[in-house]
Amino acid sequence: MALIVEDGTGLDNAEAYASVANADTHLAARGFILWATMSTAEKEQALRRSTDYMRQVYRLRWAGARTVIDQALDWPRSWVPRRDWSQVEWSWGASYYEANIVPPEVVRANIDLAYKAAGGELTPTIERRTVREKVDVIEVEYDRNSPQFPVYKAIDDTLAVFFKTIGTGLNRPVVRV
Repeated sequence: MALIVEDGTGLDNAEAYASVANADTHLAARGFILWATMSTAEKEQALRRSTDYMRQVYRLRWAGARTVIDQALDWPRSWVPRRDWSQVEWSWGASYYEANIVPPEVVRANIDLAYKAAGGELTPTIERRTVREKVDVIEVEYDRNSPQFPVYKAIDDTLAVFFKTIGTGLNRPVVRV
């Protein structure tokens, strides 16, 4: 079954933000050999799993609103501010991404996650990180602050410009120690 790629119109049957050809070009330029050894069907499956992951993890974090009520994916979106726009252009009024595109950063994140999906599960079941383990009279201590899920920091950082912000944008996660 051929991969259906979102084209910016809000397709109700889209399965990915990137095509296999886009992924081939992007990953070959970065020297990711594993991808080149995969069949087209395997690449399409990895792109679908990557898109599924993006919907699960980022769906409620995106700024703006979906453009079409019955579109299959989260992009295209309306009212997503361009936070990296120059100050001069901001003085003319708020600037937003076009409501009929999928930004290149979202496409690249879909590809980068697809590469990770090709190597294994994106959301495996993870146990807590052990800080200390004692064998005699068994004792285990777990790290309270370790994430209980995989974190793809580079991808999160790439997509952060598209996430909702509260207040000044200087908000940071707080971790109690």
